[in-house]
Amino acid sequence: MNYPLFFTTTAIITGMLSACNQTGTGNKEAEKDTTTAVAVTEKTYLSQPLVTNIYTADPSAHVFNGRIYVYPSHDTATGIPEDDLGSHFDMRDYHILSMDSVGARVTDHGVALKLADVPWASRQLWAPDVAFANNKYYLYFPAKDSKGVFHIGVATSPKPEGPFTAAKTPIKGSYSIDPCVFRDDDGKYYMYFGGIWGGQLQRWNNNQYDSTKANRAGDEQAVLPRVARLTPDMMSFAEPVKEVKLLNEKGELYKEKDNSQRFFEASWVHKYNGKYYFSYSTGDTHNLCYAIGESPYGPFTYKGVILKPVEGWTSHHSIIEQNGKWYLFYHDVQLSGKTFLRNVKVTELHYNPDGSIQTIDPAGKQ
Repeated sequence: MNYPLFFTTTAIITGMLSACNQTGTGNKEAEKDTTTAVAVTEKTYLSQPLVTNIYTADPSAHVFNGRIYVYPSHDTATGIPEDDLGSHFDMRDYHILSMDSVGARVTDHGVALKLADVPWASRQLWAPDVAFANNKYYLYFPAKDSKGVFHIGVATSPKPEGPFTAAKTPIKGSYSIDPCVFRDDDGKYYMYFGGIWGGQLQRWNNNQYDSTKANRAGDEQAVLPRVARLTPDMMSFAEPVKEVKLLNEKGELYKEKDNSQRFFEASWVHKYNGKYYFSYSTGDTHNLCYAIGESPYGPFTYKGVILKPVEGWTSHHSIIEQNGKWYLFYHDVQLSGKTFLRNVKVTELHYNPDGSIQTIDPAGKQ
């Protein structure tokens, strides 16, 4: 199905409240015609959900064999109360979507991996990513182990749409959430990951876990995202996990109080005109931002906002190129209005001549 890239409408909601005609009661109020008409202008959206049969979020998009594949998380309503740790994001499987091109018919390939089929995981299959190497596809995903600690697992398939078979244990040395795997021009693969608050990244220092560590205070240095190069077999880290330095325009590390620009979650790395673009979500201020560096390890210097806040608390994305055009995949809550029942979308991404990215308004406003 083709979806328009811009949508707006005005709905006229007419409510009719007819009172019972209670003859002989003398109740004049009950005899009044209480018909009312209220004009409600619906919100505008830059683009429409890719699918409406399920709730999807956190889209990791890739072009494989000339076709776009989207690897989202699969939102469901399981009755878990909402909290700041994201307990209500209680995802239990992954569905994979694909399309020939943006605007073309979208295929839902069904369940590609279930929580029950991951030997080490106990709950919460959060945002995944996929890479192709060694003539197979590798699905990377975060989940909590039996102790409630997030790690990153890997599953493999001969087909981009799956189904995928999970390894028996998570990647050694992995932790936190939101894996993004980037292939550099020399064929080396790097995994970026991490998320604070419910993603537990604030509990990891020098790659050691401390369950007592709380979120950073405002004047403390902000928590940094992580990176590690993958081994050729794509199943483990080839080196110790490193911090990714994210700098402001003065060349300084962020403090936690700089929450309109500091890292929260949702790493994504792509390359454009020889530069490395590290993009991410600021979480509690709901921006998708980007920074640019000269190396896959960084440091990355902040350059601006890619996407202004969407409807819903979270913001998560990916960036791809197909046939000379660049696209931003993202999500909001247009279908449900609930922050834990989201829907994946896509819109075109534009660069300025200097390599900066034009800011996108998800409401479609110029």
